[in-house]
Amino acid sequence: MGFRDALRSFFIGENLHDGPCAPVTRVDMMRPEGPRHYLKAVPGCSTGAKRPLVVVLHGSGASAEQVLGLAFPFSPLSVWLEIAEREQVVVVAPDGIKRRGQRAWNDGYADVASNPSCNDVAFIGAIIEHAIAEDGVDPDRVYVIGVSKGGMMTYRVAAELAPRLAAFSTVLAAMPLRASYAAPKIPLPALIVAGDKDPFIPYAGGKSFVTLWFTAPALAIEATAAVWRQLAGLSGAPAVDHLPPTKDGSTQVIRYTWGDDPNALQLVLLKIAGGGHAEPSRKKRYPGLFSHFPGRQNADVEIAEEAWAFFKDKRRAGHSQRSFESDALSKALQ
Repeated sequence: MGFRDALRSFFIGENLHDGPCAPVTRVDMMRPEGPRHYLKAVPGCSTGAKRPLVVVLHGSGASAEQVLGLAFPFSPLSVWLEIAEREQVVVVAPDGIKRRGQRAWNDGYADVASNPSCNDVAFIGAIIEHAIAEDGVDPDRVYVIGVSKGGMMTYRVAAELAPRLAAFSTVLAAMPLRASYAAPKIPLPALIVAGDKDPFIPYAGGKSFVTLWFTAPALAIEATAAVWRQLAGLSGAPAVDHLPPTKDGSTQVIRYTWGDDPNALQLVLLKIAGGGHAEPSRKKRYPGLFSHFPGRQNADVEIAEEAWAFFKDKRRAGHSQRSFESDALSKALQ
């Protein structure tokens, strides 16, 4: 790497592509709280078959544009646009409500006074309904993935919209110690990704002083994973896989898997040993100066590809397999 490339990598980062991306359009929607919008990526050509839907939720201070790679810094979740075009996936990225100049989610952290009061679960539910009706989406293949505060929102969506989902994934996020929503009652396959040196989301739980009023005490990452693992009845020791490092060896991915059938309930925890508050990626690299704070970014896993590999074989369970009341879903969507 030459001097100019090294400088660019340190201050700007990298934004690489391996293939074409699905085109992105904006969709406006009126909600009880006022006008809302989301970005939508639909593959350029269609096979005529119903397509899976992936809902991508941005982090605090970010946006739908940023998480889809249309604004700086380059988000690893923007690789979903390549996956959309290659795999015939519809991808949507809603925007949170603006509060104090930043977009935020009503993620269910009961002790965060700055959270908006709008019903974001209903907003996301309405987007799913629209995609099924208008974009040829398979209602049995709806997935949600979120990063940081978007990951916290994903836990709430998974708890309250479980009957509509086939699986979910969270990146750099934990469930609240005190939630304003009911504990999940319906099991879902889950992929949870976290760095054990994350300065914002402590791997061992609690609250970091650097997050000020933006977060409240959270469950430990492994305790969060246990909520969903126990709900799914996945007991016993996990299969453990240490991925070989491909870069400088400063971080390492350890994959813990409960449930050996990719077509059934699974819980996968990707622990990034030495990893900070940065989604793992080879192609979308945050500026090198970020490695000092909020921590190192792993390059051994392309997180969007990892999530797609986890999602693609999962289907929504039949209603006969779920112990839920139909009015609970109706209430969540109101």
